[in-house]
Amino acid sequence: MDKAFNLLGISADIQDLFDAGGPVLIILLLMSIIGIATVLLKVWQFSCIGVIHNTALESALDDWRQGKESEARDRLHNIDKPIAKIVRHAMQLLRQSSHNVELAREETIRLASIELQHSRQYLRILEVIATLSPLLGLFGTVIGMIDAFQQLESAGSAVDPSILSGGIWVALLTTAAGLAVAIPSIILLNYLEGIAEKYKAEMEDSITRVFTASAYRS
Repeated sequence: MDKAFNLLGISADIQDLFDAGGPVLIILLLMSIIGIATVLLKVWQFSCIGVIHNTALESALDDWRQGKESEARDRLHNIDKPIAKIVRHAMQLLRQSSHNVELAREETIRLASIELQHSRQYLRILEVIATLSPLLGLFGTVIGMIDAFQQLESAGSAVDPSILSGGIWVALLTTAAGLAVAIPSIILLNYLEGIAEKYKAEMEDSITRVFTASAYRS
C-alpha cells in the first residue's frame, strides 16, 4: 500500500492517516473516487442529451401549434437531442394515426419513459455512496474504540491516558472521513436529481403541447 501511495505522490502524513484508519479509510477513499467519476459522467451525459431549455425546440413547437407541421419537423430534424427526436416522432405518429390519438400518445410516452430512465442512470451509485459512507465511518469508529479499550485493558493498573486518547482520535477519524464523503455526495445527488426532474418536466410539457396543439388552431 505504501508503494501505491508513493506512486500517486501522496505525502507521508496522509499515508499515516490511512494506516491509522485501516481498511475502512481505504474503502471510503475508493468510494469518493467512484463518486467523483459518477458526477463527471452525469455532467457529460446531461450535456449530451441537452437537458437545458432549447430555443430551437420551442420554435418548432410554436410552428406545430400554428399548423406549420412540415416547418416544425424540419426544425426538429436539425436538433440532435433525444427530446427533439421524441417530439418529432410524436408529430409523425400523430399525423399517421390521426384516427387513434391515444395510441400515438401511449407510444410516445413509452419512448419518453425509456429516455427519462436513461437520464437517471448512475444516480443510484451516488445514492448508495451517500448512504453507506457514514455507516462505514461509524463501523470504523466502533472497531477503533474496541481496539482502544482492549489496549487500555492490557495496560492493567499502569493506565496511560495517552493510550485511550490516541485510540479515540484514530477511531473518530473514520467517522469524519465517512461524513466528508457523504455530505458532498448528498448535495451533488440532489443537484443532479433536480436537473433530471427539470428534464422530465420539459419532456412532458413538449409532448403535451404536441397532442394539444390542434385545440389552439383556428
